[in-house]
Amino acid sequence: MTLTGDADALEERTIRDFGEQWTRYQRNEGYYASVELLRDIVEPLLPLDEIAGKRVAEIGSGSGRIVSMLLDAGVDHVLAIEPSSAYAVLRANVGTSRRVTFLNIAGDELPASADLDVVLSIGVIHHIPDPEPALRAAFEALRPGGKILIWLYGREGNELYLALAQPLRAVTRRLPHWALAGLVRALDLPLAIMIRLARAHRVPLPDYLNNYLGKLGADQRRLVIYDQLNPAYAHYYTRTEARAVLERAGFVNVQLHHRHGYSWTVRGEKPQASAGRE
Repeated sequence: MTLTGDADALEERTIRDFGEQWTRYQRNEGYYASVELLRDIVEPLLPLDEIAGKRVAEIGSGSGRIVSMLLDAGVDHVLAIEPSSAYAVLRANVGTSRRVTFLNIAGDELPASADLDVVLSIGVIHHIPDPEPALRAAFEALRPGGKILIWLYGREGNELYLALAQPLRAVTRRLPHWALAGLVRALDLPLAIMIRLARAHRVPLPDYLNNYLGKLGADQRRLVIYDQLNPAYAHYYTRTEARAVLERAGFVNVQLHHRHGYSWTVRGEKPQASAGRE
């Protein structure tokens, strides 16, 4: 697929948005930065035992949260891929380590010679208008039999949320940082109340509220709100779309997990005897 000029510009703006976001919100701490959360995201499709000692790339490393999780989980080496101005934040947060190679490139520039066991992309693919070039690059960079795991916003389970959030995002993605940060603080109060209610009452997305947002500190919770309202582009994938996005890039044995009833964790494999792509 060839990007149109408009889609290309949208992708560039989204990269700029995240560069600003991760430059302003640099702290990774608590449950938000824990191996426990990484396990919650990738399992049951990719047990952490399967990536310990492996060579892994992460597409869209942002402020380095997932990279640090991977190191703590025992990964042998991480290629940290980040195209935005947050690259400096990534390097500062992760620090100097022989176990990390930092690349200030987009996902579709991942070198085919990377010789990877696993590629991860957590919360990134749904912000790319045309993700196929990045996923094809991941395919080529993996060893035969290598695995990819992506985490995506889901459409199923988010119908009520999207009915409320999408009209709001039409406004918030155009706001300057100071205005959006103020709105986020205002929205955080009713969210905090809903989290408390979710412990004993029926509310939308109770699993998400109890087992994710409810475990975050106030600063990380506000970052999650900001992260939902700031990006120029976000696509919520159906189950069919989530499977197809990996299959189109050549991956086989694609499996899906409907995480907390609102998102998709998707795993695929590069065939053992790959003849390459035309």
